[in-house]
Amino acid sequence: MYPKAYLDYLYHFHCDRDYFECHEVLEEYWKEKDAAERDIHWVGLIQVAVGLYHHRRGNFNGALRMLQNACRIIEKESTAIDALGLDSRELVNLLEERMDSVLKQEPYNSLNLPIADPELQLSCEVKAKKAKLTWGTASNMLDGSLVNRHTLRDRSEVITERQRQLKLRKRREAGE
Repeated sequence: MYPKAYLDYLYHFHCDRDYFECHEVLEEYWKEKDAAERDIHWVGLIQVAVGLYHHRRGNFNGALRMLQNACRIIEKESTAIDALGLDSRELVNLLEERMDSVLKQEPYNSLNLPIADPELQLSCEVKAKKAKLTWGTASNMLDGSLVNRHTLRDRSEVITERQRQLKLRKRREAGE
């Protein structure tokens, strides 16, 4: 009923609190469609994860920016968010509370998405149990590879592609 990437997002969001992976799996799914056909509600969910990632790292400005954007999208796309088995109204409330916490520069604490579909909740809990993880567990703040994941990833493909695009742009500008 729900896309696998979304279920993976929920799993990472609530089990290992790997918000970076949440971003990766959902962005990859979102980009499967042509740009003109992409559903913006996925961006809202991605930004929730990114906002929490920033908050956990103490990047309050980045956290606030992402959470504000996510909140706007989720309010606007409430029907689509509700269709994903979430309570969009409660999610907006949670995000507003989190933004207030970020503004006060309070320490991060884990947040659970308000799942309204009992079958979705059950299937997520079963997946967690199979992986021998606890659904809704708090972030392991001592796990540097989780907290600072973006600094540890292999960016060689991205760098190579940027260099290629730069060369192409320079050739076009030179009239080649």
